[in-house]
Amino acid sequence: MIDFKQKIAQQIAKATNLLQEEIEQYIEIPTDEKMGDYAFPCFKLAKSLKKAPPMIAEELKQAISFEQELMEKIEVVSGYLNFYINPQALVSNTLQEIAKEQENYGKSNLGNGKNIVIDYSAPNIAKPFHIGHLRSTVIGGALYKIYKYLGYNCTGINHLGDYGTQFGKLIEGYKRWGNEYNIEQNPIDELTKIYVRINNLCKEDEEVLEACRNNFKKLEDKDPYCVEIWNKFRELSLKEFQKVYDLLQVQFDSWNGEAFYSDKMDEIVKILKEKNLLVPSEGAMVVNLEEKEMPPCIIEKTNGSTTYATRDLAAILYRARTYNFDKALYVTSYEQILHFKQVFEVAKKLGLDEKYTNNLVHIPFGMIQLKSGKMSTREGNVIKLEELLNEAINRVAAIMEEKNPDLENKEQIAKQIGIGAVIFNDLYNSRIKDEIFDWDTMLNFNGETGPYMQYIYVRTKSLLEKAGYVPTIQEVDYSKLTDDISVRIIKLIYNFQDILKQVAEKHEPYILSRYLIRLAQSFSSFYNEHKIIVEEKEVQNARLYLTYSVGLVLKIGASLLGIEMPDRM
Repeated sequence: MIDFKQKIAQQIAKATNLLQEEIEQYIEIPTDEKMGDYAFPCFKLAKSLKKAPPMIAEELKQAISFEQELMEKIEVVSGYLNFYINPQALVSNTLQEIAKEQENYGKSNLGNGKNIVIDYSAPNIAKPFHIGHLRSTVIGGALYKIYKYLGYNCTGINHLGDYGTQFGKLIEGYKRWGNEYNIEQNPIDELTKIYVRINNLCKEDEEVLEACRNNFKKLEDKDPYCVEIWNKFRELSLKEFQKVYDLLQVQFDSWNGEAFYSDKMDEIVKILKEKNLLVPSEGAMVVNLEEKEMPPCIIEKTNGSTTYATRDLAAILYRARTYNFDKALYVTSYEQILHFKQVFEVAKKLGLDEKYTNNLVHIPFGMIQLKSGKMSTREGNVIKLEELLNEAINRVAAIMEEKNPDLENKEQIAKQIGIGAVIFNDLYNSRIKDEIFDWDTMLNFNGETGPYMQYIYVRTKSLLEKAGYVPTIQEVDYSKLTDDISVRIIKLIYNFQDILKQVAEKHEPYILSRYLIRLAQSFSSFYNEHKIIVEEKEVQNARLYLTYSVGLVLKIGASLLGIEMPDRM
C-alpha cells in the first residue's frame, strides 16, 4: 500500500534538505477534510529558513511535484501546505490492501525485534477481584494485543498481590477455623470471612497478632506447612480470577507476583548499601530523592521488612535480565504516580544499563465512579467484577428477550454484547479521566457505545448475507466509490494502522475506540445515503466490497480491545 504521508515527506525533504523522518513527524491530518488529506505546517521551518511561513509554503508548492494519478492538488492556506490525494488512488490502494491482508489488515513489523513488558491487572489473592481492577485489566489487555499486532514481542505480567503480613493472618485463621469454611467451593468469599474474623481477634489479643507475624516469618523462611497453605490460597484464587479473565479475553505470560521476588530483594538492599545510598530515617532505611524534589523512597521498614518499592525494584532488575526489554509499562491508577516516580529514580541508581532505566513507563488511569444507588453487593461498597460482568450479560439478555425473542444463540450474543459494553465504556475516554459507570449509557444501542459499534458490524454482515456474496477485488470498479461519503470511509480504513501506532505511542486505547465509532457512524451515513443492493452490478459490487471492508476493520479493531463481535443481534 502506498504510504502517502511518506511520499509527501520525501518531496518536502528533497526541496528543503531536511531529514525525511523529521518532516513526517510534522505532517498532520486536518480535522476539516476541506483542508485536504494531509497538511504540512510551514511555520516549523520559519526559523531555520528565515522566511515567513506563507512564503515557504508557496516556494515548496512550486518545488515539489506528484503524478496526477497520485495527487489531485496542492494548496497554500495561511502558512500550511495542504495536500489532496487523488480519490481513486486512495480507494484502489486501500481496497487492494484489504484484499491482500484480509484478517491481518493493519498488522505491522514496526516492533520487530523489540521487547515490551506490560505489568497490568494485579489483584490481591484471597481477596475479591473487584471493579477497581477493571481498568488496569482492560487497558493493559488492549495495549498487549495492539503491541503484538504491531509486531512487538510482548510479555504480559500479572504482578499478583500475594505477599505480606495479611497472609500470616490468613494462615493463622485457617489453622484455627479452616474446617468451618468451604474454601474449595467458594474460595474468595470464605477466605474473606476468615480474614475478617482473624483480624478482629488480632485487635483483641496481642498474642494472636504475634502468632500471625510468626506465620509470615515462617512463610518467608519456607516452612513446609505455611507454604502449602499459601499455595492452596493462591491456586484457588487464581482459579476464580481466571473466570473473569476468560470473560474479558485477557491473557498473561507470567503470573509472578510479589512473592516471587521475596528472595531477590536482598540484592537490591546490597547494591544500594554498596553505593552508600541507603540512609537511616526514623528507624527505616531509605534512599534520599531530595534532588528530584521527592520524598525519600523507603526500602526497609523500621522492623527490617521490605516494601512495595523494594519488590518493584527487584522486579525491574529481574525483568531487565530475563526479558531484555526495550520498554516496561506499568498500568496502575494515578494514585501510584509518586510511587513509580520514586521507584524509577532509584532504579537509575542500581547500575542497570540506561536502555532499561530510561524506558520504564508508568501508565496512570483515573478511578471508576459509580452513579449513586445503581449497584450494590453483599460486600457493601466492594463490587465484584465477575458479578458486574454477569449483570451486564443479564441486562442485555433482558433487552434481547423484549426486542428479538426468537434470536438464536441468545446466551452467547448477550455475553458478547454485555462484556463488550463494559470494556468499550472503560476504553472510550482518555484513561486519565475518571470513568462514570452508568448502565443506561453503556448499554445504549444508539450512542457512542460498544453495542452501537457491534450493531453496525452486524448490519454489514446482514447486507452481505442478503446479497449472497462478497465480490472479488477484481470485480470492484474503484470509480464507483469516489463520492464524498465513500471516500470519507476509505480514508478512515486507510488510516487504521496509523491509529494503532498512535495508541502504542501514547498508550491510549481510547484513540482506537473513538476511531471505531467514527467508522461505524460513517458507514451508517453511507447506508442511509446509498442503497447497497441495486440493479447496476458494478455499483453493487463496489458498495458491497466497501461494506465488507468496514465490517472487517470493525471486527479487527474490536478484537484488539478485547471485544467479540456477534454475527446477529
